[in-house]
Amino acid sequence: MLRTFEAVATNKDQRRSVPSVTSVLQDAAIVKLVKRYGGPTVTGWVRNAVASLRTALTGASDNVNETDDSAMFRIVADVIHHAHQQQSTRMRRLVNATGVILHTNLGRAPLSDAAVAAIEQISGGGNIEINTSTGVRSYRGHQLQPLWHALTGCEDSLVVNNNAGATLLTLQSLCCGREVVISRGQLIEIGGSFRLPEIFEMGGVTLREVGTTNRTQLSDYENAIGPNTAAIMKVHPSNYRVVGFTSEPEIEGIVEIARRHNILAIDDIGSGSLVDVTKYGLPCEPTFQDSLNSGADLALGSGDKLLGGPQAGIILGRADLIATIRHHPLARCIRVDKLAMAALDATLNAYQLGRAEKEIPVLELLSASMDSLWSRAKQVAAAIGATRDDLRLDVRETTAAVGGGSVPGVEFPSVAIFCEGGGLTTESIATALRTGSPGLMTRIQDDQVVIDFRSIRWRDDADVVSAVRNVSAG
Repeated sequence: MLRTFEAVATNKDQRRSVPSVTSVLQDAAIVKLVKRYGGPTVTGWVRNAVASLRTALTGASDNVNETDDSAMFRIVADVIHHAHQQQSTRMRRLVNATGVILHTNLGRAPLSDAAVAAIEQISGGGNIEINTSTGVRSYRGHQLQPLWHALTGCEDSLVVNNNAGATLLTLQSLCCGREVVISRGQLIEIGGSFRLPEIFEMGGVTLREVGTTNRTQLSDYENAIGPNTAAIMKVHPSNYRVVGFTSEPEIEGIVEIARRHNILAIDDIGSGSLVDVTKYGLPCEPTFQDSLNSGADLALGSGDKLLGGPQAGIILGRADLIATIRHHPLARCIRVDKLAMAALDATLNAYQLGRAEKEIPVLELLSASMDSLWSRAKQVAAAIGATRDDLRLDVRETTAAVGGGSVPGVEFPSVAIFCEGGGLTTESIATALRTGSPGLMTRIQDDQVVIDFRSIRWRDDADVVSAVRNVSAG
């Protein structure tokens, strides 16, 4: 009985060593956190840390000897840990050194300077839904129509939040309750478990699959058309490729069949390109111009892929069809916001002025010569200089990818700095670069950290130097 009493008494003494919330908030390290994260947030962390330590000491064994100083240290360390956790989950800038130009997890296309400036300019307010000439309310996106017409020849346009939304809205507003014919090889799934058949179902459309996974003929489309058919839809397989014994009709043939049967031809080109990327040594990707010039009633695509703008779903085509889509109730649910509209306006303006390759980062990265990549990589490696414990840097040729659901399965040449050693594991180097300031997102290849310059804008080279130096300095 005496031992039990002594144990309880000891535990009570241990709990007395736990400082009060007020005293912890006066600690110098905690005061700094309050300035950064705010008093209420940090106070909550402190209360939780104090309560956790009290709970832990309640069941502590007799040989635990918690002092006032050690208790304070444990609580402060716990609070700092929570602060680091919150900081790591907040939005922050990362330099894309992965070699994947359109990295979905990093936000796909980097925006041009003009797009960023346009966002800042419109952030306070602007002519989002008003015609400044007449003072009359207008639809969102009317400002872009002259640009879209000049670049593609389309009669009208509509911009929504992303291409999945554009697909759903188009199907529901024009084809609901009817059949849409599509090649079996185009029933894609993209990131986030987005499956095209499920979009058809949500749109109230009956999916009519034709052909096989690897081969679909024009006759397959023709034979599938019936009295309840609303459209033929062609979807560009933007995140995979089928090679070997394959066949897939071009949009021109599909348009001809649709015209003959008085149904719609809808072309989802995926990447939203406005330029011929074959000049960069890449396989041909469909463009809005090609689709509309081939007679497609509607062409759908993304804004943040090869177009090089903000996230958006773009619908171009016949004015009567766009008007029907625009007035559907779902259009308001998935409309684009003013910031994306401003960025898209600036992006399209660069194309109209013939400055896209110089001003739009995606095209700048695609068009960069190997000589320029070699020169930059060597200069960066030299600027990093000596590193601690022999962290070795080696400049070598490698391969990069477009990514982001564009030009699938195709790699093209690049130059990278390969890092290893320094008494650090490959994972720890990559983690330190990723979580450092500036943050650098790399890839791991052959147990080395790869800093690939195909996806790094030249203006970020100085940040690459700082990031690696910070890691080498410990």
